[in-house]
Amino acid sequence: MIIKNIIFTILGFVFLALGVVGVVIPVLPTTPFVIISAGCFSIGNNYIFDLLQRSRFFGPYIENYRTKQGIKKSLKITSIVILWTGLGISMIFMQKIWVFILLGIVGICVTIHLLLIKTKKYDCHYCNN
Repeated sequence: MIIKNIIFTILGFVFLALGVVGVVIPVLPTTPFVIISAGCFSIGNNYIFDLLQRSRFFGPYIENYRTKQGIKKSLKITSIVILWTGLGISMIFMQKIWVFILLGIVGICVTIHLLLIKTKKYDCHYCNN
């Protein structure tokens, strides 16, 4: 039982690190890694899981996924703009056709994923909805 907890805690940190990297590198998606990390911590270390859920930065990702509320339209637009800006810059500097094609495919897939996530209509902390 202790070995299982250690393994899931380590995996939680690995996926959380990937999520943090995904904040600054548009090719890596942040949300899936943070959600996987939360799942690992919920099995391996409840204390860290609680800290992650209460985190000002990562907590909303977990909560919106858990409650299936979706994400705000402004966050979708910002994410897509940052994604394609980063990919465009990478394509310009690499100047290799295979990189252009690969990053284009990744960009299209991530964009579709973001568009398919439910859009949160409003963010009302005082409403019961």
